[in-house]
Amino acid sequence: MENLNLIDTFSEFKDLKSIDRATMMSVLEDVFRGMLVKMFGSADNYDIIINIDKGDFEIWRNREVVEDGEVTEPNMQISLSEAKLIDEDYEVGEEVTDEVKLLDFGRRAILALRQNLTARILELEKNNIFQKYRDRIGDIITGEVYQVWKREILVLDEEGNELILPKTEQIPTDYFRKGDNIRAVVVRVEMRNNTPLIILSRTSPVFLERLFELEVPEIFDGLIIIKKIVRIPGERAKVAVESYDERIDPVGACVGMKGSRIHGIVRELKNENIDVINFTNNLQLYITRALSPAKISSIKLDEKNKKADVYLKPNEVSLAIGKGGLNIKLASQLTGYEIDVYRETDYSDEEDVNLEEFADEIDGWIIDEFRAIGCDTARSVLSLNVDDLVKRTDLEEETIREVLKILKAEFE
Repeated sequence: MENLNLIDTFSEFKDLKSIDRATMMSVLEDVFRGMLVKMFGSADNYDIIINIDKGDFEIWRNREVVEDGEVTEPNMQISLSEAKLIDEDYEVGEEVTDEVKLLDFGRRAILALRQNLTARILELEKNNIFQKYRDRIGDIITGEVYQVWKREILVLDEEGNELILPKTEQIPTDYFRKGDNIRAVVVRVEMRNNTPLIILSRTSPVFLERLFELEVPEIFDGLIIIKKIVRIPGERAKVAVESYDERIDPVGACVGMKGSRIHGIVRELKNENIDVINFTNNLQLYITRALSPAKISSIKLDEKNKKADVYLKPNEVSLAIGKGGLNIKLASQLTGYEIDVYRETDYSDEEDVNLEEFADEIDGWIIDEFRAIGCDTARSVLSLNVDDLVKRTDLEEETIREVLKILKAEFE
């Protein structure tokens, strides 16, 4: 019964499915030999037999038989008279093999052995988790929320390994409680204080890419290629796709019948708006598609400085810019061009008035609201009706009507 505690440790060890049998045997033998070296100075003459399945082990010592009184190394030699106590047939020069009981090492040695074995098991387990997840960077992981803290969420995978989802890697509208299932992508794996730290993300473009692979078989099979993804998590994303098979409509395949495929992704991303566009090497066409749903009248490109001047009808400007400037910002990121929006007008510049000229009649914060939707002149505001202005700004209808009255008076 002296090795009962060690057998318990064996059970813990053999239950680790991530550790292969050869590694397990090697570590166990290494721990036992380390103990023997510490006690006897050498372990070369010991045979260690380990039965992982039963959680048991045996230690056998091999010693050379020498004449009585000639034993110089008790660990390597045994006197003839002592050998004959084991078996009467032993002669000088032969090798005696006898089993060494763990009880002979003493309680302190057994305790040290168990602690050493437990430490090695833990170290091996940590290294295996580190290697496993380092190879899974960029993969989607499904786990269970175990603990929710202010700055991060602790997630357990199917094997009980601890993963971290920081607040900065969560979609702003994410809300999880203990026990919820959660999907995220592995973005970083590192060792901190000899402990593997696996960082998950739901805001990474890679997460959106993997969701498309799960929902769209053509992407998974390589028939459709995602050229680039840009996103503002929880708000809006733009995905450029391309297919080398002319029979496949990449945008249609990604959206699915009546939006069936894209809806699953949108729900996972907490109703994030996703624009899927056809990639093209034609820069003007690419920029036009990137600014969807706005309709572009003309584009002037400065390829040297990576700039694009886009001209639109006044009622299309706010669509191109998008709420809070998100649409034009993502279009710039997607195309790699700095995009400036200009409105086409039937009036000359002399017939229009910059909104800043009305600073003595209209509050600055109200002017900022109009500029945020691409309206920085009086006629650009007047080109939109009251309902459009209410929808696209955070202003009250009464305030908008008052502003329109002031602007109209300027031209009357």
